[in-house]
Amino acid sequence: MRDMDFIQPDFAYGAAPGTARSGAGDIPVRLSIYADRPHLRATLREDASAAGLTVAAAGALADLAEDADRSLGDVVLVDCPQVDAASLAALARLDLRAGQGGPRLIVSTSVDALEDVFACMDQSHPVLLVDPDRAERVIALGQVLASFPSGRLRELSEDDRLMLLRLTEQVGQIAGRIDRLDPRGSAAAAADNAIAERPSPPGAAPRGKAQLPDAKMVRRIIRQRQLRARFFDGDLFADPAWDMLLDLTASRIEGKQVSVTSLCIAAAVPPTTALRWIGQMVDAGLFARVSDAGDRRRAFIALSDKADAAMANYFAEIVMTAPVPV
Repeated sequence: MRDMDFIQPDFAYGAAPGTARSGAGDIPVRLSIYADRPHLRATLREDASAAGLTVAAAGALADLAEDADRSLGDVVLVDCPQVDAASLAALARLDLRAGQGGPRLIVSTSVDALEDVFACMDQSHPVLLVDPDRAERVIALGQVLASFPSGRLRELSEDDRLMLLRLTEQVGQIAGRIDRLDPRGSAAAAADNAIAERPSPPGAAPRGKAQLPDAKMVRRIIRQRQLRARFFDGDLFADPAWDMLLDLTASRIEGKQVSVTSLCIAAAVPPTTALRWIGQMVDAGLFARVSDAGDRRRAFIALSDKADAAMANYFAEIVMTAPVPV
C-alpha cells in the first residue's frame, strides 16, 4: 500500500461523553480518509479525532481502488479535486458499495470536476462539497453523523446544528406548501395527471390543467431578481430554492437539460450550499435526478412532476393578479 497508515479500530467501551457512536453500544464511528494532499489528510485526522471518531484508514486517492475489498468503516471521506478514468472508476465502485448498505460518503471536489463526480455517484446519495473550507467539512461530517441512530459530532457548534436543521425545515415547508396548492388533495391530483396523460381526441378543446407560461416571462423574472445584486447586497435576497425552481421551470419550457453545475450557478449561493439545497429538494420530491440517455457518465437535474404542476398553478394564479412577479 502506498502512503497508507492503518490504525487498529478502538472497540473500547465506556467512551468519553460526546463521543460519536454508530449505534452499537459504545463502539466509535470509524472513518476512512482518501486524499492526495498530505496536509489535508492531517487536518481531517485532527477534526475526526476531535469529534470522537476512530480513523480506520488514511491514504492517497489511488489507494481507494486498492482497498476495494477492505472494510471501510462507517464513513468515508474522499477528496477528488481532479478526475481521471481511474479515479472515476474508483468513485463509481465506492458509490455502488455505499448504495448497497455500505459506508456513508462525503466527497469533496472542484467546480471543474463536479459534473463528472456527480454523474458517477448516483446510488449512495453522498454529501458533495465543492472547494470546501475546513468548517464546511466539519459541518458535512456533522450532517452525516446526525443520520446515525445515536451518532453525534461533539465539535459541531450550536450555530451549525441550527443551520442544518433550518435547511431541512425550510425544504420541508416548501414541499408542504406545494402539496397544499391542490386543495382537493394528492389523490385527486394523481387522477388528474393520469387523465392528462391520455391523448386528446382530434379537435378536442384543451383540458383545464394549468400550463407553464412562456419561457420569456420566467427568464425576465430571473433577470429582475439578478438585477437586485447591482444595487443591494445579494445576501439580503438569498433564496436558492426559488431561484433553482425558476431556472428549472424556464429550462423545462425551453426543452433544455440543466446540469448540476448550471443549477448551482442559478442558485446564486456557494456551490456547496447549492448542492446541499439540491439534495434536500430531491429528497423532498421537488427535483429529480435524470441520467443522460446517450451518455451514462452524465446526469441532469429536472423538476419533478409535482413541482412542475405546482409551478404551473402558481403562474396561472399570479397572471390574474400581477403582470410580472418578482
